[in-house]
Amino acid sequence: MNKSELRKWAKAERKKSDIKNISIKLAQKLQKTEEYRQAKNIMIFYPLENEVDLLSILNDKGKHFYLPKVSGKDLLCCPYCTGDELCKSCFNTQEPLSDGVDKALIDLVIVPALACDINNYRLGYGGGFYDRFLSNSNVKKIVCIPKEFVVETIYPEVTDIPVDKVVTA
Repeated sequence: MNKSELRKWAKAERKKSDIKNISIKLAQKLQKTEEYRQAKNIMIFYPLENEVDLLSILNDKGKHFYLPKVSGKDLLCCPYCTGDELCKSCFNTQEPLSDGVDKALIDLVIVPALACDINNYRLGYGGGFYDRFLSNSNVKKIVCIPKEFVVETIYPEVTDIPVDKVVTA
């Protein structure tokens, strides 16, 4: 299977999974990780349909949350609190209206993925936004994903950035 075939497979399989219950378990497991407990400024993502939904962590006191916003070929990191107004992007994702901040403020990035491999490389949607955002950065990176979406390889390319940890349920 190549990356294109893996994307098709993952999107089809996601529709069959019990993503709501899996999301609850993944959020709980994420909150127990050392990386999460130590982080004060966390970038998460607003889920697409059938995607892992970690928005329940927004209730954690003492932490500041950020959502990505597409700007050309780059991602901006924008402050977000529950209830802040969002708008639909050109990729049908929900994005904050707020301006981006310096990404150096971020302690932890929760990265979306269609699949991950056993070497912590993630399969995204193919735009390279997160790989560009995470390049030249020492920020901690975690993917939360159902265990059946961890595969042998996603056929990483030289520009792909591995995550530090994959949390599964």
